[in-house]
Amino acid sequence: MPRVVSLFLPTWPTDRIRRRAGDAAPPPDQPFALVGSDGRKRVVLAVDAAARAAGLRVGMAATQAQVLVPGLIIQDANPAADAEGLERLAIWVLERFSPIVAADPPDGIVIGSTGADHLHGGEQAMLAKLTARLEISGIAIRAAVADTWGAAHALARYAIAPITIAPERGAQAAIAPLPIAALRLPVDMVASLRVLGFERIGDLLAQPRAPLALRFGSELGRRIDQALGTTSEPMEPVRPPNLVEVRRVFAEPISAAETISRYIGKLVPQLCEALGARGLGARRLDLVCQRVDNRLQVARIGTATPVRDPKRLTRLLCEKIETIDPGFGIEIMSIAAIVAEPLEARQVATSLIEDSPPDVSDLVDILANRVGERRIYRAAPVASDVPERSVERIPAMAPETGATWPDHWPRPSRLLATPEPVETVALLPDHPPVWFTWRGVRRRVRRADGPERVFGEWWKRDPELAAVRDYFRVEDEAGERYWLYRAGDGEDAATGSQGWFIHGIFG
Repeated sequence: MPRVVSLFLPTWPTDRIRRRAGDAAPPPDQPFALVGSDGRKRVVLAVDAAARAAGLRVGMAATQAQVLVPGLIIQDANPAADAEGLERLAIWVLERFSPIVAADPPDGIVIGSTGADHLHGGEQAMLAKLTARLEISGIAIRAAVADTWGAAHALARYAIAPITIAPERGAQAAIAPLPIAALRLPVDMVASLRVLGFERIGDLLAQPRAPLALRFGSELGRRIDQALGTTSEPMEPVRPPNLVEVRRVFAEPISAAETISRYIGKLVPQLCEALGARGLGARRLDLVCQRVDNRLQVARIGTATPVRDPKRLTRLLCEKIETIDPGFGIEIMSIAAIVAEPLEARQVATSLIEDSPPDVSDLVDILANRVGERRIYRAAPVASDVPERSVERIPAMAPETGATWPDHWPRPSRLLATPEPVETVALLPDHPPVWFTWRGVRRRVRRADGPERVFGEWWKRDPELAAVRDYFRVEDEAGERYWLYRAGDGEDAATGSQGWFIHGIFG
């Protein structure tokens, strides 16, 4: 069943202005509001978190806001710039998270997550990553996932939790406790419904539809049906400027997997020809199929390097056909290179002169599109003496930097994700342990080498100013070798807890 993500940016216009202003922006703890004209009055159109905490609300008269909050920073609103900034943000989400993204003015973004969430580890992981990226950029955000745009929109704005994931086919139960304003109804209609005693969406769902339609028209029933999924709500995706895209409109709808595969094979060469004319290679392709019921079915593939090989891209897209539900038929098919990078033609050396270097990018692309690009990576050195900080995950096909790990001290072939405490007996301050117990097994140490002292990185964290670790390589009676360390120098309590930990296992 299609799943929809709604992002709510409660302080969007003010967040946009702060980001553009940079260092010249007002301090985050200083109340900030945007004002504009409502007829002959100047009213507050947007407030930041500090202004909302001070008691200001959208729709309040600007003079009243200034009286209530002395020192309030006021700026004239620019709705056109706000809408343009929201669309740019939607394009950013489109390029990184999902093939179907649309702006939801004035303060939201809607995402069709079906076919893309598994590339980020599922809905929960995708939302966590998305919200973290936006919050780092200084944008406040609430998010929700549901089966329909209307339900996700309501949960993002009125649910208690900042991130809400409604179960599949559970839209009615999820939105029933929410206030009726969550249905995106006109303000005067909401006020009239409250006069009649309706407070929650569940109150409306329990009533016969005909009397409500007679009094309030078709708008109320349409919004209820959109939230429950009985009426479709088309989404018009945003498109980046200079997008390379090809499409095919069918005189008769298609639905068979073989037919979809055949037309993918016809469209991809056209796309590669258009990319070649611009000197580009595709890094991310979106296959968008519009069904006869106006619903969109999407599939996304990514590549580790820029690619313009029709056979390779066709094979990757055809592997996604099983994720597409054609319904009663597909009438429009399009393929777009959402992300493209420069790719120059190069001459391949003949094997009579030299052997061509092995190319595993095709295998990386196949695996990444099956299990998610975040799960395909390689380890790279980082300039740090602290072992767990001396390595990082980078894309599998990232270029070599020439950095290497220092080889003056041996390192274990397996480094534990988190050092685990062990019980030991050792003579302080410089002797290795005589024995240690790890995971319930006691091991007697037969040989040991060390200590290797590692100092904390005081320039990153103040508590590490005096912190040290003493590492030992130890071998037990069975010949197995381990990497243990003592937190501290064995004498001064300020250098560490003096407890012992296992950090790695040698091969």
